Amino acid sequence: MWEKELLDRDIAKALREFIELMEREEYFEAHEVLELVWHRARKQRHPQTLLLKGLINGAISFEHIKRKRANSLKSSRITMGSYLRYKSMCNPLIVNFELFNEACDLIDNHPYKKIINKQV
Repeated sequence: MWEKELLDRDIAKALREFIELMEREEYFEAHEVLELVWHRARKQRHPQTLLLKGLINGAISFEHIKRKRANSLKSSRITMGSYLRYKSMCNPLIVNFELFNEACDLIDNHPYKKIINKQV
């Protein structure tokens, strides 16, 4: 039980940093912060592993747009799909809900998401 509580605390810390980085439009760095804790969560079969993965991919989808590379819109749509697939796991019953919810709101209300969702 102690291991899960420690991981929950580390997830909270990573989510706070993720939120700060997203607000500064440092999407790649935001993805990196969560990816570190995601690896541990996956190994321990933590219940929020997939939600973390969705947030990681949400941030990366914005990085594709930010870099304006060839096929960036297509890549963004693919990675945003992972976020959309798992965001429903963010519900008031999970540990760190407030932080997960804030992170999801940042992605859902970001102008890049409108670009990604726009039909070609």
